[in-house]
Amino acid sequence: MTSFGVPITSSELANLWMTFQEKTMIIRMLEHFIEHADNDAKQLLQTHYDSASKAIDIITKIFQQEGAVVPIGFTESDVHKGVPKLFDFQYDIMYLHMMTKVEMSLFSLFCGMSYRKDINEFFINLTAESQAINNHATQFLLEKGVLVRPAFVSMPKEVNFVQDNNYRSAFNWFDETRSLNTIEVSLIHHAIETNLIGMQLMIGFAQVAENKEVQKYLVKGMKLSKKIEIDLGEFLRQSFIEPPATHAGKATTSKIAPFSDKLMMYNTSLLTTFGLGSNALGGAFSLRNDLPAKMALLAKDIFTFAQDGGKIMIKNGWMEEPPQIEDRNQLTK
Repeated sequence: MTSFGVPITSSELANLWMTFQEKTMIIRMLEHFIEHADNDAKQLLQTHYDSASKAIDIITKIFQQEGAVVPIGFTESDVHKGVPKLFDFQYDIMYLHMMTKVEMSLFSLFCGMSYRKDINEFFINLTAESQAINNHATQFLLEKGVLVRPAFVSMPKEVNFVQDNNYRSAFNWFDETRSLNTIEVSLIHHAIETNLIGMQLMIGFAQVAENKEVQKYLVKGMKLSKKIEIDLGEFLRQSFIEPPATHAGKATTSKIAPFSDKLMMYNTSLLTTFGLGSNALGGAFSLRNDLPAKMALLAKDIFTFAQDGGKIMIKNGWMEEPPQIEDRNQLTK
């Protein structure tokens, strides 16, 4: 029995394990970014680095108290110091902005799956920290003119109710497209913004990957991000809204890897999983039936991409196995 009087549950064990993987990965990424960051960005990156390091220490202590083996995650061998920077002009904060969105989603979910007080408070604190860093990153990028705000719209002056099912149709009786509502615009904007950053990440990763199969896979990821951006951007253009775009955050021409192939594949896997969740959310909250249909087609492509990545990771021994439930079936044999 632990000092808290209650052992951790299977869900708490799983969520601590996943957090350990994500946090050890992100501090390796941040080490490269901090090495090349300007003074404005370095402080913000260092703040998140310190927070991630503290979280790793807390998880390690809990695992040791519970008599559980501490995961490996990602170590110093997964980042190479003293190499040229892989991404240019504010990409470090753009990446931080994207990853804290992932963390906010994960940790708020983990809060609802935690029952022991100390672990629940741990994920509550992580959620608050990721929200604070995301807000700082947002304001930083806005001040630098890098982040594009979603479209401004006229404020509604009266409450209306949907009168018939034509509202759910992409076209009305006059073959005119029903303009997107603000919920649909916000979800599309979020998806495009995330994929633009993800596309540059895939370009940079593909340039430096040592394993040829990994390189080809990352090129596929780049093309998939571009397809998502183009397909969803067309919905905005139909409503006379320009999709978000930025001049900043491009991959450099460096061919020297700052990260291991293992780390780059895990980072890609994490963002792909997040993309599937965001895609499902977009489809669920869209009231125009052509948008969920498009989301479903894209989800199929994203799922196939994720499956292919998993196969590569297993083939190369890069997929650390999560804690396993005891196989009770063996007792009946």
